[in-house]
Amino acid sequence: MVKTLLEAIALVFLVMYLFLQNFRATLIPTIAVPVVLMGTFSVLYAFGYSVNTLTMFAMVLAIGLLVDDAIVVVENVERIMSEEGLTPREATRKSMGQIQGALVGIAMVLSAVFVPMAFFGGTTGAIYRQFSITIVAAMVLSVLVAMILTPALCATLLKPLKKGEHHGQKGFFAWFNQMFNRNAERYEKGVAKILHRSLRWIVIYVLLLGGMVFLFLRLPTSFLPLEDRGMFTTSVQLPSGSTQQQTLKVVEQIEKYYFTHEKDNIMSVFATVGSGPGGNGQNVARMFIRLKDWSERDSKTGTSFAIIERATKAFNKIKEARVIASSPPAISGLGSSAGFDMELQDHAGAGHDALMAARNQLLALAAENPELTRVRHNGLDDSPQLQIDIDQRKAQALGVAIDDINDTLQTAWGSSYVNDFMDRGRVKKVYVQAAAPYRMLPDDINLWYVRNKDGGMVPFSAFATSRWETGSPRLERYNGYSAVEIVGEAAPGVSTGTAMDIMESLVKQLPNGFGLEWTAMSYQERLSGAQAPALYAISLLVVFLCLAALKAGRCRSR
Repeated sequence: MVKTLLEAIALVFLVMYLFLQNFRATLIPTIAVPVVLMGTFSVLYAFGYSVNTLTMFAMVLAIGLLVDDAIVVVENVERIMSEEGLTPREATRKSMGQIQGALVGIAMVLSAVFVPMAFFGGTTGAIYRQFSITIVAAMVLSVLVAMILTPALCATLLKPLKKGEHHGQKGFFAWFNQMFNRNAERYEKGVAKILHRSLRWIVIYVLLLGGMVFLFLRLPTSFLPLEDRGMFTTSVQLPSGSTQQQTLKVVEQIEKYYFTHEKDNIMSVFATVGSGPGGNGQNVARMFIRLKDWSERDSKTGTSFAIIERATKAFNKIKEARVIASSPPAISGLGSSAGFDMELQDHAGAGHDALMAARNQLLALAAENPELTRVRHNGLDDSPQLQIDIDQRKAQALGVAIDDINDTLQTAWGSSYVNDFMDRGRVKKVYVQAAAPYRMLPDDINLWYVRNKDGGMVPFSAFATSRWETGSPRLERYNGYSAVEIVGEAAPGVSTGTAMDIMESLVKQLPNGFGLEWTAMSYQERLSGAQAPALYAISLLVVFLCLAALKAGRCRSR
């Protein structure tokens, strides 16, 4: 970004020299650039912002705007010297009396364009507020520099001009001025023709405004563009009840594919078996694929999107599991993958089975829509569960405490944290758990005993029974309602905004009592889209009021 900033300054200098046609006159606005940038950095420091991509982008954009104020001062001073033959000091004094109001008006209008961005709520506001503050600070400081520093530079650096003398009367500049004046005359004639047919052009202007509104309302929307972040994830989910060993076999198969077919693009693969984006279980895994540096990958076939597309075709052939390769969100922390993220809610309290039926119906409808792809439930399906029923009366009669029963179950079948210990300078945790052969089968629970209040050992079979049932590994609630998370992506060529509209229409086809709420990055997209029209309207209103005040001031001065 520093290179881009320097390139922007160089280009601005060349363009100014082309039109001002005087090195001293060009130097004055150029001096204003580092002064304004230094002040802008001070403003960023005061607000607690850092120098990042957004703030640097704002500065690059501001460079072309902040020199305008200084150019207005320089050109007006040179005009007065050429027309009236005054010295640079006298011409500067007279010039500032003429254009101070215009400079302030320019700053107010430009600030009115960018200030509304600071009032966006949510993540959008957090992202673009620093952009808005950076560019508005640069605009305000450029006006102050144009009213304080630039006049002093004009009075000291500019050389006097004789009355009627102009720059660029010889060589290349003479030819350039001739061509420019010729085009300016054509433009003036075109404007004159428009003014003679004002009614016709007013109608055309109104039609253009209508076309702008029409296209704005129908253009597809999205929160942030997809980005190759140098990594992506692959989620693995086997049928309910699958063992960890079965999951490991699928993970090894996927790992082999990446290191065989994508060896020119893949740097490393890291897998976590037993946990995934939708929950924890023996039948799920999540893999993090780190890509080589962008300079080492082909610009077309080596992008993360191209790799994901090829991997998706290969993973569709894996029958043992559902394997999804997906890009991470453009902003870390806003969801687990790119695309849309929603919660299907049970507003009527119809129950878990009805919610699962509605979920399956929604996924079936989404699968039939060509504008949607990889729409799926981001969670674990209902699976067989071993239910342990404790007869509290029998346990009490045998002198066994319920807390001791729970502790034994947790330690044997789950695990219990004991303490930490130091091993070669590193802290390691100690957990206690039953050995695998003693917790693999339902009947293994009868191998465990609980100490009663008399010190005797009582087997679980004396007060507990077991049975199989089907249930959800995780019950979700969102905003107080039972819910399931649905994620998906838009098909190639379709925006996320369009995909979200389609999902809303599909939810309306479900039985009464079911609704949706957007979450993660999709929520931020809907939030920013709802705020934009009002903020744009306020911006236009403030611009109009500033221009009207500036016009009224000029008319009053006459």
